Amino acid sequence: MLQNALPAVGLLVLMVLLAWALQHWRRHLPGVAAPAGPTLKVLNTVAIGPQQRLLSVQVGEGPYAQCLVLGVTPGSIQALHRMPLPTDVDSGTPSPMPTANGFGARLAQQLNALKKPTRAQDPHAPL
Repeated sequence: MLQNALPAVGLLVLMVLLAWALQHWRRHLPGVAAPAGPTLKVLNTVAIGPQQRLLSVQVGEGPYAQCLVLGVTPGSIQALHRMPLPTDVDSGTPSPMPTANGFGARLAQQLNALKKPTRAQDPHAPL
């Protein structure tokens, strides 16, 4: 029985050593690197259900950076919206206080505009 097991164990040890040597050799070669793709950074995540999430992801760096809004479920990932990344988000340092022209301020402005129609928009409104 030892006659059959010894070559099998020797072959297994040889395969493990060969895999380790190839991995070590690949890491130390200057021209061989891991596949480089676009830089990805998760900016925000919102859970909208037990297994559904919305993610905003930064793709790329510098002036070519894009922000993707993704819908993520267990079965799929859907790109919902794409927009250029604002310069303050690209710097990587979040502002401590929201600015007056941020998303919240713009949303409040739009909601106020919807609630208060002007005279030009509604000519039958009472004076």
